[in-house]
Amino acid sequence: MPYPLLFDPAVTQEMLDRLEKIQPDTVPQWGKMNAPQMLAHLNVAYDITYGKVPIKYNAVMRFFLRKFVKAMVVGDKPYPRNGRTAPIFKVEDERDFAVEKEKLVTYIQRFQQDGAAAFEGQESPSFGKLTAQEWSNQFWKHMDHHLRQFGV
Repeated sequence: MPYPLLFDPAVTQEMLDRLEKIQPDTVPQWGKMNAPQMLAHLNVAYDITYGKVPIKYNAVMRFFLRKFVKAMVVGDKPYPRNGRTAPIFKVEDERDFAVEKEKLVTYIQRFQQDGAAAFEGQESPSFGKLTAQEWSNQFWKHMDHHLRQFGV
């Protein structure tokens, strides 16, 4: 079952509406991150995608990611609660809620505006070439997981 496409303006708006329900003091239902850290955590995926955080893996790590992690990240199943977090995605310092939220909203809107054609077959540093649906799944699943974590 494919997830909703974040390239669709209505789906993007739905995600942004959910995001609006998060406040700096919203308490998570599970996990260790506070709301500003969660927003910063979500921004990491976009930072990587848009080249703000360049990453390169050796051949062994690329094989491992593509063989064992890719299906979980871009596939049909939702993320489990309290799953393992890759080190690059860990946010343990305090963050500014407003700054992280504005950055995330900008990224979500940019992704939608760039459109499916811009992502079809685009290379992911972690998973190789992805379809536009896989790119959208990756972002939608991740955001949905953490918005549910915070009760929205």
